[in-house]
Amino acid sequence: MPKKTLNFEASMEELDSIVEQMESDQLPLEELINHYERGAKLLEECESALSVAKKRLETIKKGGTKGSVAPTQQKANSTPSSSDDDEIRLF
Repeated sequence: MPKKTLNFEASMEELDSIVEQMESDQLPLEELINHYERGAKLLEECESALSVAKKRLETIKKGGTKGSVAPTQQKANSTPSSSDDDEIRLF
């Protein structure tokens, strides 16, 4: 059964614990590999959480609210109109 996703703080605590265990030079090779694999997953989760937090802060800084899309993102995500279509054609 896969481990559930932890919150940022819990992930960081577990990652710190894994690093300490790996630095102790007391683990067998297979356990070191398992710890490294788990640590890589935790690091990815933490980086993802930080990225989401950064985007939220940027939205707030620009005067947006939670769940809103910045105007530049709205245009990028919208379907081009027929007048925009002429500029986009490659063939």
